[in-house]
Amino acid sequence: MQYMIGIDIGTSGTKTVLFDEGGIAVASSTVEYPLYQPQNGWAEQDPLLWWDAVVSTLQSVLDKSGIDSASVAGVGLSGQMHGLVMLDGRGEVLRNSIIWCDGRTAKQCEAITERVGAERLIEITANPALPGFTASKILWVRENEPELYAKCRHILLPKDYIRYKLTGVFATEVSDASGMNLLDVPKRCWSNEILSVLEINSSLLPDMHESYEITGRINAETAKLTGLREGTPVVGGAGDNAAAAIGTGVVETGRAFTTIGTSGVIFAHSDGAEIDPEGRVHTFCAAVPNAWTVMSCTLAAGGSMQWFRNNFCEAETRIAADKGVDPYEIMSGLAKESPVGANRLLFLPFLMGERSPLLDADARGLFFGLSGIHTKKDMIRAVMEGVVYSQRECLEVLRGMGISPREMLVTGGGGRSPLWRQMIADNYNCPVVTVRNKEGPALGAAILAGVGTGLFENIPSACKQLIKYNEPQMPNEKSAEAYTEYFALYKQIYQNLKNEFKTLAHCG
Repeated sequence: MQYMIGIDIGTSGTKTVLFDEGGIAVASSTVEYPLYQPQNGWAEQDPLLWWDAVVSTLQSVLDKSGIDSASVAGVGLSGQMHGLVMLDGRGEVLRNSIIWCDGRTAKQCEAITERVGAERLIEITANPALPGFTASKILWVRENEPELYAKCRHILLPKDYIRYKLTGVFATEVSDASGMNLLDVPKRCWSNEILSVLEINSSLLPDMHESYEITGRINAETAKLTGLREGTPVVGGAGDNAAAAIGTGVVETGRAFTTIGTSGVIFAHSDGAEIDPEGRVHTFCAAVPNAWTVMSCTLAAGGSMQWFRNNFCEAETRIAADKGVDPYEIMSGLAKESPVGANRLLFLPFLMGERSPLLDADARGLFFGLSGIHTKKDMIRAVMEGVVYSQRECLEVLRGMGISPREMLVTGGGGRSPLWRQMIADNYNCPVVTVRNKEGPALGAAILAGVGTGLFENIPSACKQLIKYNEPQMPNEKSAEAYTEYFALYKQIYQNLKNEFKTLAHCG
């Protein structure tokens, strides 16, 4: 029996999973670490804590499983995208990583757009300049910390820093690099044009690979620290959503998934580099060779439910603790008692501004239609429906680009709710399915390791062999019709208030 390891370097923690060649999780370990906010709107993490977590979780899964490390065929990496890791000439970290949800770089994004040109930037990188992406972070450090920038010799993404620590190799792969605003996404290589215009030396960037390719091997120091065998291959891996696509089998045209986590994502496979000229959704290279993905990202999906729980559901949280269940299970049960449309109550889930498809940092959350008849049940349902409307609006953009999934996989914490899944089926008007394996990005990274080391012929055949699905939930025709009317109103509310949101942003 041979094994594969998937390491997912997330924002809240690192999860390492050891899989057998049948895709069954044999052992799993997670270590959490903090997020630092030195100023309002900033978000940073210490890369050394990522590395400590990787070492600890690798040790743990090998100890728990009791397997001979020589039977580990390879290691795959998944991770949070867009984060900036800067190393000096000795490979030492120069500063905390500025991560994906940091919002300090609006000025730098404006400069990138002006220097490259808005249309040309989207033509090359398939995306507008966004504060979350890496290029603007590089410019921010160069402008605000010039002495530190002068010491920089290597720029890496979070998972690629872990690759360097595991192998001593500076490398990345196309799916994660797509989120830097520096990659020629249609051509799957660094853009010399963008680098020249932004005056970023190409020598700072790592070598480019496809996601399944072997990029390096476990070095002697890592072997001693973790228990892995020296020389074990490490493949390119993928950004977190691209890895989740592999882990859910979204590797062929007609397949897509929706994630209801803190943020909301719709992620669809495409055989061509389809680009939205307005930049409302993102086009990235897929972890599958010669394929691309189109994805949206809304900023407060499950985060909206978390906000409501934390501020208004103390009683439900206590009941859940007494019963030994998740508070969201209690909340979802209450929402089920409210009808479709939540008794004519709508919620706009813009608690953090919005990214897809509105690109409006000033947008804010809103209950619309609140009256004396409404109860907590209606408010919870309105929040859940509002999150689904925000995803439906993103799906409209994808369908307008000719990307029409025949069914929708649902993942993330929200995907565990049968009620939320039914809302998605009714709004998308297509079947909704879930996967039996819950390891997501870690499984996707492990599958890439299996393909790269020859355990599997290719990514699609590996997914067909390893990934199993539950029975689909079908849309309800009557509910779908009712939701269409509410959805049209949902979109109109934002359009009517767009200018007022900007006015509010400058009040006080």
